[in-house]
Amino acid sequence: MIKQKASYRPNLPDLMELCAINYMLALKLLANKEVVGEKREFSIADKLQYVITVNEVTKYTSLITIEQLQQLELAELADILAPKMVIRLYHDAQAAEVVSSQAIRHIKPKYHYPNELMLLPDEKLQVNAFLKEWLQVCLMHGQTQVPSPSH
Repeated sequence: MIKQKASYRPNLPDLMELCAINYMLALKLLANKEVVGEKREFSIADKLQYVITVNEVTKYTSLITIEQLQQLELAELADILAPKMVIRLYHDAQAAEVVSSQAIRHIKPKYHYPNELMLLPDEKLQVNAFLKEWLQVCLMHGQTQVPSPSH
C-alpha cells in the first residue's frame, strides 16, 4: 500500500517569529528614519552592493524595497540574477513580511507542488528566511556611507 505524502501546512507561529526578527533587523538598517524616497546603500564587497529604498510610509505600515545593485557588465542579466524584494513593515504588529520577490508579485502562504513556476510549497517561509539572512549580512558586514553634515 502506497502512503500519500501529507500536504504542507504553513506554520504560522514560525512565520510570525521570522517576520518579527526581520522587522527588528530592517529598522536597524533604516536607523528609524523612514522617509519616502530615502535610500541606504550597503557594500559587502567590491562587487556586492545593496540598496534599501523607502517607497511608502503610512501611520501603521511602511513599504521598502531591498535589492542588489548590478555592475555595468551584468546589467542585462540584472532582473534574473539580482535579488530584489518588496517588504511591508507592520509597525503595530512589529513584523516585516516579504510581499513580492523577483518575479513573484504576491507570495501565497502555500503552493501546490509541482506548479508552473516551480515554487516550493513553503515559498513564503523561504523568502522571509532569505530576507533575514540578507538583512543580517548587511548589518554584520555592510558598510554604508553617511552623508557629511552641511555647514
